[in-house]
Amino acid sequence: MKVLITGGAGFIGSHLCDRLVEKNHEVYVIDDLSTGTIENIEHLKGRPNFHYTIDTITNHSLTHELIDKCDVIYHLAAAVGVKLIVERPVHTIETNIYGTELIFKYAAQKNKRTIIASTSEVYGKSSKIPFSEDDDLVLGPTNIARWSYACSKAIDEYLAHAYWNERRLPVTVVRFFNTVGPRQVGHYGMVIPRFIKSALAGEDIIVYGDGDQSRCFGHVHDIVEALDSLMDVPKSLGETINLGQPEEITINQLAERVIHLTESKSRIRHISFEEAYGKGFEDMKKRVPDISKAKRLIGFSPKRNLNDILRDTIHYIRSKK
Repeated sequence: MKVLITGGAGFIGSHLCDRLVEKNHEVYVIDDLSTGTIENIEHLKGRPNFHYTIDTITNHSLTHELIDKCDVIYHLAAAVGVKLIVERPVHTIETNIYGTELIFKYAAQKNKRTIIASTSEVYGKSSKIPFSEDDDLVLGPTNIARWSYACSKAIDEYLAHAYWNERRLPVTVVRFFNTVGPRQVGHYGMVIPRFIKSALAGEDIIVYGDGDQSRCFGHVHDIVEALDSLMDVPKSLGETINLGQPEEITINQLAERVIHLTESKSRIRHISFEEAYGKGFEDMKKRVPDISKAKRLIGFSPKRNLNDILRDTIHYIRSKK
């Protein structure tokens, strides 16, 4: 099978490439390296069933050609990371909405099976825990850049369902909940690699806010296995599906666990969200996925827990020093 992965040099995309190349699929990648890196796919360059193009998906003719060439599409290309989103809201909105519109437009012309990545951010400030796919979305005000990413991905989801309902594009939306593992970087605000790098350097681990906010972290290998499985499940068409690990931890507890596992002398230091991201930043207190739909459709049950995630990521970061 010929597979197109947009954003295939990124963190999740590159792991998906690894899995599909090993299964002998013909894998095509397009990535502009805005958040991905060529290093993530360097080891695949010599494989005869792996092809990559460094360009943006807004290159109409190229994207159209790649979609025509492939049987299925994983649309993972997006502006990601809280820091990037706050600093470049225009880029975030344009990349996420315009790029997705092009992918759907060309995929619909040839009825190509498509999976699009969305995010738990779309749940916004909802207090209904755990988050299930049919819950209401509660976003903050439009003058707070923090919510531009959530809004842009929600629009992507509306587009996906519109193309399914009106044009029968065989599409599935997946909402990722803090996917973590080797190759993820902390440049754009990703908390676990940021904490690990500080711990390994013996520097203060900086926690934003009071640290009582909680998150759930899923191992990238569990997530790409689920993405692979979902592609072949007809009952997933037109559906939105949570993918994550329901194990909950506060950010303070996460920092403590990173210090323990790295045997670091680092201390935990708190700063305000305003100091980290600027005036008016808002955050959500909890983000916990209901994964019952994924379990029902593909038997999804994460094999790796938070300690597995942390150990694998620590090992990876140490190997890069």
